[in-house]
Parts: sequence; C-alpha cells; structure tokens
Amino acid sequence: MTVTDEIQTRLQAAFDPHELEVVDDSESHRGHAGFQEGGESHFNVRIRATAFEGQSRVARHRAVHKALGDIVPRIHALALDIGA
Repeated sequence: MTVTDEIQTRLQAAFDPHELEVVDDSESHRGHAGFQEGGESHFNVRIRATAFEGQSRVARHRAVHKALGDIVPRIHALALDIGA
C-alpha cells in the first residue's frame, strides 16, 4: 500500500469525510530537503468532514495528525486544508 493510500484509508476511517483529496506533491520538491526518489515525501491533503464542526484550526490539525499516527514521522511535509 502506498503512503497516499494509507493516508486516505486512515482519514476516511477516522472522519468519514464528504470530501477527501490526497495529493503526492513530492515531484515538485525535487532538489529540496526531504525529497525522496519515487515520491511519497510531500503531501497536500484537503478534507471536509462534519466531525470538524466547531473545532479550532489547531484542534482540527491535531485530530488529523492523531489519525495519521505513525505516518507523520515517515514523511517530510504535510500541507493540510481542513474544513467542516
């Protein structure tokens, strides 16, 4: 399973989002810190779920990081766009 698939699976299970997009943006970081040949080092995630209603931006980010667990230390960059 790719890291992209792992991220999608965990976020789907944790939040049952009505919108989820996970983009491996690693190639656009070629030559920068943390780049790995083959990708799976830099990700952009857009997620919309009712579970985030009423939560602060910090609380939403913490919830996503908790759901991803051991994936976070394995990647170099994770950009999050989180909404209700």
